[in-house]
Amino acid sequence: MGFVLVVKAELVRTFIIMRRYWFRTLTGMVISYGILIMMIVGFVGQRDAIDQQVAVRLTDPEKATNWALGFIIGMFAFGIVGMFSQGLQAMAQNGQLEQLCMSPHGLVTNFLARTVVGAVSNILSSAILIWLIAKTFGGTLHADFVPTLALLALTFVNLLGFGFFVGGLVLVFKQTGRIAIMIRMALFALAIAATDKISEWPIVAQWVAHALPITDAAICLKYVLIHGQTVNGAYSSVFTHPSFYFLIANCIFSTLIGISCFRLMEDWSRSKGTLGAY
Repeated sequence: MGFVLVVKAELVRTFIIMRRYWFRTLTGMVISYGILIMMIVGFVGQRDAIDQQVAVRLTDPEKATNWALGFIIGMFAFGIVGMFSQGLQAMAQNGQLEQLCMSPHGLVTNFLARTVVGAVSNILSSAILIWLIAKTFGGTLHADFVPTLALLALTFVNLLGFGFFVGGLVLVFKQTGRIAIMIRMALFALAIAATDKISEWPIVAQWVAHALPITDAAICLKYVLIHGQTVNGAYSSVFTHPSFYFLIANCIFSTLIGISCFRLMEDWSRSKGTLGAY
């Protein structure tokens, strides 16, 4: 019940901010769309001379949509992990962290509720962006509701566990901004590059990739939304895809380890009296 109350409060707060600063929300969507278009043209497009004029032509709409989806998944991971790194530091510096710790619901519950609301908002805006990108470049998205919803939930849980682990490190080691940015950038790059071809990588590189929270999530989401769960024209459910099982295992272990580490590091920081010291 406490978690539901905190989620409700976060929803109200987010709605008030979006309504009050609607122009910022709208311009943010427009700018994000423009940046994605320019980046896709720059990375995926090629220039051809047509009637003595230079025009930009995308050779593969599916490749453009694939790149855009990977970019958006990377931004999703970037944002969630950022809530537990830079977000945690900012809350400590402006006094919010100590207020949350004094809440009867606890720090973990408050952070979980805030992350859930932020993730839902991010997913809604990202869905609009990827739909616009697909329409712009002539790509096709396969809107299979149940697998997509299940994969988004598993992706969120996976990133949540990893985020709690990073947040625990921030509570103990404090100024971890550069390391946190490097981790977020690595997840961002991996979300774009992750494909089934990781099975061709050296075995050590494969296990490292599978251990990271975004690899198998990105592969499964691309498989459903872009490839329509087909292999060489034949239907094959994502629930039988090898990356789906890696994603399930990663969710279980990362969530248990992440929240446990966060609680231990929170207790250690409280005992040292350094919870709000940055």
